[in-house]
Amino acid sequence: MEPSGSTTVLPSGNCTVNSTGGGCPWEVSDKARLRRFLCYGSEESIYTAREECRLSMESAGALLSMLQDGRGGEVVEEIKRFSQDGRVVRLNPSLFALALCSQHSELKTRQAAFKALKDICHVPAHLFSFIQYKKELKEGMKCGIWGRGLRKAVSDWYNEQDAMSLAVAVTKCKQREGWSHQDLLRLSHTKPAHEAIALISKYVTKGWKEVQVAYASKENSEEVIKVLSYLEVVEKVKHSCDETEVINLIEEHKLEREQLLTDHLKSKQVWRALLKEMPLQSMLKILGKMTADRVLEPGSPVTAATCDRIQSETALKKAKIHPVTILLATENYKRGQGYQGKVKWEPDSGILKALDSAFYKSFMNVEPVGKRFVVAVDVSTSLSSVVPGTSISTAVVAAAVAMIFARTEADTQVLACSDDTVVPCSISADMTLAQATVELVKTPSGTIDCSLPVTWATDNHKAVDVFIVLTNNPLWTFTASPLEALRKHRQESGAHSKLVMCGLTSFGHAIADTEDRGLLSFCGFDLGAMNVIRNLAQDLV
Repeated sequence: MEPSGSTTVLPSGNCTVNSTGGGCPWEVSDKARLRRFLCYGSEESIYTAREECRLSMESAGALLSMLQDGRGGEVVEEIKRFSQDGRVVRLNPSLFALALCSQHSELKTRQAAFKALKDICHVPAHLFSFIQYKKELKEGMKCGIWGRGLRKAVSDWYNEQDAMSLAVAVTKCKQREGWSHQDLLRLSHTKPAHEAIALISKYVTKGWKEVQVAYASKENSEEVIKVLSYLEVVEKVKHSCDETEVINLIEEHKLEREQLLTDHLKSKQVWRALLKEMPLQSMLKILGKMTADRVLEPGSPVTAATCDRIQSETALKKAKIHPVTILLATENYKRGQGYQGKVKWEPDSGILKALDSAFYKSFMNVEPVGKRFVVAVDVSTSLSSVVPGTSISTAVVAAAVAMIFARTEADTQVLACSDDTVVPCSISADMTLAQATVELVKTPSGTIDCSLPVTWATDNHKAVDVFIVLTNNPLWTFTASPLEALRKHRQESGAHSKLVMCGLTSFGHAIADTEDRGLLSFCGFDLGAMNVIRNLAQDLV
């Protein structure tokens, strides 16, 4: 963490001694490595976009070291903090870490991990993944998994759910990772806390016919009647071949596609009914398929309603849609075909306009961190490449990142860098993405030293908290490390400066082999990259 109180920067520029007696804030401690692991699944200083890291005990060395030092409670608190505050790129590293803690030899650590289970596993998919990680760790840890602690934690997960929410959950996600609700209820010996949970447990383990027999002649509570009615609807839609009936059940009870049969999803009308209440995140991912299948047709009422939802400020705010999410959806939709090339469509102009509107409206969901930023774009080569795994050109990504910081952070300077030239760019709040892109790429090209933005800030006596350098060049092509320039800037400005070197087209290369916590390398770009930058700015990784 950043030291509190007054600070004195030592001549090396790398360590700071503060008035509270702290040491070097840039050392990559076990806690810093743990936070990186929780955030993006690796303890290293490289974040690779869209990569699902292989999680193992070998990749969680800092976590194991902290457990060995008796800091299990601290580890569990970090897991809770990162997952609950939405600071993780993906949740799997947190689930793996929690599973590891739950099998540690120290009783207090195990108890803390099991107590945190319901706070981290919000949906069945999370719970199934947690159990699978425990199973995979079983041999390595030389211990069983279905002890008293896990049985109680799983029982509590089911018993402490709202009954209707649990009914929806078990009918939407029935199994994952080789585990089912039936498995978990059986192995945990769950004793239902009340009648509504008992009803759901019987439905999962015995089936609908047994439920009908058991509850037909009972005097049921209002909650039980409500759950019974919902489960009856789910069963009814599962056995219905009547398109009109299926559509009516979807609209009346807000059923989701996971609760339908594959045959139901062959109907355009069924998809149109689903789109009305479909979560916005899910809708954005299937716009191309819906257009290809003519579920969304030009000028139709369904397309108009879909466009209204996409650009609704209320819907965008409720779903917490980030501008990068809209940008990715827009460019993928514009492309007119899926990544495998099998599904093709003609992009609808109305949908494109709605996505464009949503992009600018979604800036309201970006919460400022209140730091001083420099966003430097390397224009030494053509920014016409495509970011791997996306349909977006590197120029558009660079402009979008510059816009996001310029619009949401009060103290942001955007620079275009080329040769030995640094040109400040005027990215204003009223600029469109296209205008911002033009503003960035008008600087003549040449070669670049990646420390150029840092040197520029130092020479111009501008204290900067976070430098973000976006380049189209692979990171391995940079022979000089920016670390010395960064240390000099810290020393001369007194700022606790950090630097993110983002190779938009890179694969697995770091800009420098360093033990300085303030320097991270990104390979590629996605929404997770923005999350990592935010965590770094707030001194959380």
